[in-house]
Order: sequence, then structure tokens, then C-alpha cells
Amino acid sequence: MHIEKIVIKNFKCFDGFELDLKRGINIIVGDNEVGKSTIIEAIHLALNGILSGKYLKNELTEYLFNKSTLEKWKKDKIDLPEILIEIYINNDVQSDKISLTKGKNNSKHEDKYGLYFKVCFDKEYEQPYQEYLKSPDSDMLPIEYYHVVWKSFGDDTMVTRNIPIKSILIDSVGSRYPSGSDMYINKIVRELSEVDNISILQAHRKLQKAFCDEQSIRNINAKINDRSDKISNKTVTLNINLKTQNAWADDLLTYVDDVPFHHIGKGEQCLIKTDLSLNGKGKGADIILLEEPENHLSHSKLNNLISCIEKSNSQKQIIISTHSSFVANKLNLENLILINKTESGERKYCRLTDLDPKTFIFFQKLPGYDTLRMLLCKSAILVEGGSDELIVQKTYLTQHNSLPIKDEIEVISVGGTTFLKFLKIADKVKKCVAVVTDNDGNIDAVNRKYENYLGSNKKDNIGIFYGKIKEDYTLEACIVNADEGNVKLLNKIFYGDENKKTKDELISFMTNKNNKTNCALKISDTDEKITFPKYILEAISHVRDGK
Repeated sequence: MHIEKIVIKNFKCFDGFELDLKRGINIIVGDNEVGKSTIIEAIHLALNGILSGKYLKNELTEYLFNKSTLEKWKKDKIDLPEILIEIYINNDVQSDKISLTKGKNNSKHEDKYGLYFKVCFDKEYEQPYQEYLKSPDSDMLPIEYYHVVWKSFGDDTMVTRNIPIKSILIDSVGSRYPSGSDMYINKIVRELSEVDNISILQAHRKLQKAFCDEQSIRNINAKINDRSDKISNKTVTLNINLKTQNAWADDLLTYVDDVPFHHIGKGEQCLIKTDLSLNGKGKGADIILLEEPENHLSHSKLNNLISCIEKSNSQKQIIISTHSSFVANKLNLENLILINKTESGERKYCRLTDLDPKTFIFFQKLPGYDTLRMLLCKSAILVEGGSDELIVQKTYLTQHNSLPIKDEIEVISVGGTTFLKFLKIADKVKKCVAVVTDNDGNIDAVNRKYENYLGSNKKDNIGIFYGKIKEDYTLEACIVNADEGNVKLLNKIFYGDENKKTKDELISFMTNKNNKTNCALKISDTDEKITFPKYILEAISHVRDGK
């Protein structure tokens, strides 16, 4: 079983949003404030009634409502806003519990399996609400007149025990939930078999006898009852709290290498939580919600986490939000969901599912490429290596008195053989991208390589830029040839002597693999007014125009 769709209305940044999800892994990416965390929160809220570690019905606030919807109500006082989260469930395993959720009690009026979580006005308060509207303080949403409605699509009231699909939220961003570590581990333990739970309960009860038999406790209890000022004749003793069948869950702590769980590193907490969620025995959770798992983890630990997810995804639906290219690449870009915010504030999403499977495999096997840097920026310039990146950055700085990143333009070194794979992704998501490449003395070969993006096949959002004559075979040669004055300036920068080397000697020196990076650094640091190649200026113009 898995969630096949979530509908969110008037919850935080979403005034209306639908997201289709697939069985297995779903990777949600997007810029800051686009709503990645809100999607994770909404799913967990609809399946557990919990937000930020607390039951929402006791923590209602107007700040949970979409701002634009709330402002509209404050302006005209018509149509009190409601929060609605709908979870559409795929009943592929033919679960009896899920079967009971089927009905048309959803916003689409379709006969589907699922449930909804609604925060809405309680009509019992209609009269007090009308009186409230007459008061001078009626610009605040009267949240005290709201209640939570939690029902299946079949119109049955939902409570935690009859939710047909379980979720676990693992948030590695920070200590969002003060005692969440032990609450989480105890939840995992509760889902062990009945025999195991009985064993824990019995062992916990034995603590009571051991505690009472301790001589020091006997002495203290004797002192308590030997007081001369006692009012009651009843015996008063200190004892262990066995108030409920699951009292052990409140009293016991989880330890890792003899250290309380909540005192170990956040990264190790995330690893342990994820491992138990994915591979734990017993009932377990059907949905694993992971928020930015890359936080607090070294590269090797992150790789271990991803490997754990890869091996276990066939049995669980995993929904991850991330800013890490490594996570997205390693878990397969085919599973990626890119959330974008339009100029009007509307949220939309796209997938890369119809790309060439070889592209997915390439990035999965070589996950070090910065795919998300390209996907999440305003526009990007792709270059062949680090020295080219420095030169493009310097060119941009001289032209616009700022680095490209300030204008949300990324300059990304991808390597000459990888350009086409990045362009396939850029073409799919309509990202504005400029390729700055060498012609290597063979302009016909460049034209053939990029034939799908040149001439009659040219795309507005993708530009290919390179030296147009054979002599401009590398970026270094293009810089030397860009202007006669560059020869003296480069000699001055490299040697402190304007006439030290000829044009050909400079090109030979700069293209030597042992000198490329050092030369690029010196050009990047100089205050001399170098004339940069025309095709780099054209590439910069392309990404700034944002076509």
C-alpha cells in the first residue's frame, strides 16, 4: 500500500496543491520556502494528527492557514478559511482497513480509498461568531471557534488506531521535537510482537519489587511513616510508577554505546531512526518521511544511509526532502519531484521520468555532479573545469560588478563529456542554461555534438557558446586572441614584464595542464582591464536574459 496522491488546501504556503506520489522512493526538491517541509508535515499530520510533535487539535493557530486566504477573509469577512489535507491511498494489497476508507467524501467526489484532515469552523459557534464580527478586534481569525474533522472518504470518523496506513517522520534538521528521540524509539519498540511487549512489561514490573526491597528505600519509607505529626493512619511509601500498561515507555531511556539516545550526535540519531524504520520487525510504518537526511552526516555516513534506503525501498514508501545533489543522484533522478514557485506564488511541480534511462544510471553511478545546483538556480553556465569556472566568474564580475551567484546564476564545472546529460535535464525543466566549451580546433565536431541545440534545432533556454575560429581552440587561446592588448597585460600578470612572451608562447604556457589553474587564479585576482572573449560575454548575456 502507498499514498498515490496528496491534496493540500490553505495550509501554510499552499492555497491549493496536488501532488502525485509513486510507490517506493519520492525525492522532493526545490528552493527555500517553496514548501518541501510543508508537504512532509502535511502527510504526517493527516496520518497522525501531529504537527511539530504535538496534537494539532490542541495547538491551533491562525499561522497555519495560507496567508493570502487569511488576508482575504480579514478584508471581506466572508467564507472563513479552512485547512484541508486529503490522502489518497492505493489499496494494491487489498487491506481490510483501507477498504473501509473507500467513498466519495473527498474534494473530487471520486470513489477512492483515503482520508482527510480538516481544520474548519465549528457551526455550533455560529451565534458567538456573528457577535465576534461586530467587535473591534475581529481582524484576528477566531480560532477558538474551530475544530478538527478527521474522516475517511467513506465518512467514518478517524482516530489513530483505525488509520490504515502508518507514517514515521524523521527530521534530522534539528531538535524540533524536544523529547522526540525517545518517543520515536519507544514507538518502534511498541510495534514489536505481543510476546516481546509482555516481556518488557514484566521486566519493568520487577523493578518495582527490586526498588521496594532496596534497604535504603525501606529506611526512607519507615521514616516517612514514623513521623509524629501524621494526620492519616494510612501507610505512605515511595514506589515506582506503574500507572498504565505502557508505563515503561515513559520511564525507560534508549542508550547507544552506554550514552542516552538524545545525547548522541544528530547524525547518528538519524541513521539509527532510519535503520529501525526501514528494517525494524513487527508492524512498523508504511510511509517513511525523511527531511533533509544530509544534515549532520559526513559523506561516508550519508552514503551508508542512502544504501540502507536503496536496499529497503521495496517494502516502504519513502518520501524525502533534500538539498543534496548526492542524495538526489544516488536515489535516482527518476524519483525526483521538482517543486517551483511561480511569480504569482502558485506552486507547481515536474518530474524527470521520461528522460533517457541512461541519464539516470549515469548520475546514480557517479553521484558527485551538482545536478540540484542547476535545477534550483535561476539560470546556469556550464563549463568544462575549475579554471574555466574562474574565468567566467571574473568576466561576469567585470561586466556587472558582482559575482553571478548574487543574481542566482550558478557557474558549474561539469566536465566536457557530461554537458549533454545536464542539457537533457535542463531541457526537461525549461531551465535557462549556457554551455561554455572549447572547440578543440574542430568546429564541425562541436556542431555535431550539439546539433540538437543549434541551428534549426536551437532552443530559447539553451545556448551553446565557443570560439568560432580554429585558432580559438581553448578558453586560454581565446583570451590571448581576444585583443592585442591582452598579450602585454597577461605577460605583466604572469611575469611582471609586458614583453616576456609572444602570443604563441603565452598560449602554450597557459594551456599546459600544470599551469592552467594557476593562470586562471592570477587572472581572477588581477585588477588589470583584460578583454574577455566575445562568446563568454554572449553566454553571460544569455543567462541574464533568462530565456
